[in-house]
Amino acid sequence: MADTITIRTDAETEHALDVLTHDGSSRSAVIRQAVLEAALRRERATAMRRAVLRMPIGEPDGVDVGAELSRDRDRER
Repeated sequence: MADTITIRTDAETEHALDVLTHDGSSRSAVIRQAVLEAALRRERATAMRRAVLRMPIGEPDGVDVGAELSRDRDRER
């Protein structure tokens, strides 16, 4: 048997639960689904961050991006 979790809700959470249960779903079911979806989003975001950090950055091209942006701004004036 699964554990029972108790949460304290506020007006914003109650509104969200009203929206999510509008189709007749139980509060328990929509909360369970929300927790699973939040965990999946966090796992995907973590995997994406790790993938980006593993990407080779290549060799420097000698371009000073800050200087380029500054020159562009000066030309716009």
